[in-house]
Amino acid sequence: MPLFPEEPQIHERAQGPSATPATGRTAQTPRPVPGPRPVPGPRSAATPRPGRPGPGPARPAPPAQRSAGSAGVPQAPRPATPPASSAASAPKIQLTPASVDGALDAADETVDVLLDSGRAPGDILVLTTGEQHPWATHELSFGETAYWAQHDAREDVFFADAAAVARAQPRPVVVVVVNGGGDEVYARVLPAARERATALLVVCGDPERVNAVLGAGV
Repeated sequence: MPLFPEEPQIHERAQGPSATPATGRTAQTPRPVPGPRPVPGPRSAATPRPGRPGPGPARPAPPAQRSAGSAGVPQAPRPATPPASSAASAPKIQLTPASVDGALDAADETVDVLLDSGRAPGDILVLTTGEQHPWATHELSFGETAYWAQHDAREDVFFADAAAVARAQPRPVVVVVVNGGGDEVYARVLPAARERATALLVVCGDPERVNAVLGAGV
């Protein structure tokens, strides 16, 4: 039987410093065996907690203001902040021309427009200088207690006589219906209505008479 010469053995160098090839076989690099991750140690004092600033060097204190005797140009004192102007909090005034007989209809249309524009019903107060609004007349038939309870609930448009303006609470929109009374009534009601309107005051009436009162009493 003929003898064949043995093939020369090729030794491959294993990857890694500690791997040693076995005789006749090529050593393979051992794969890392997955295991549990090391448990993190306690958080160091220098590591900040989430949502809270960690300890560290204290912030430097702000430099003190220089006085007149300090070196350099002295700083002038800042003027005091002026108080907010009362005009900024005054409501806007809107005049809707209407006759004495048509003021109620003009007010109802104004309320509809306000509701269609997104105003909540409880934001609107309607005051009449003459005859009561039909809604107020109907609700008063059940007694003043139930009537004013609706005012306090602030869930719907509230209609009241201008004589009760002192009892009415402020609302964003106040509509004054100039459907009767004299200049003395207008001079008393319009300023009080403006004080109770936090955003808008709408006056439905004769423009000449309303402007005369607004110019003199407001």
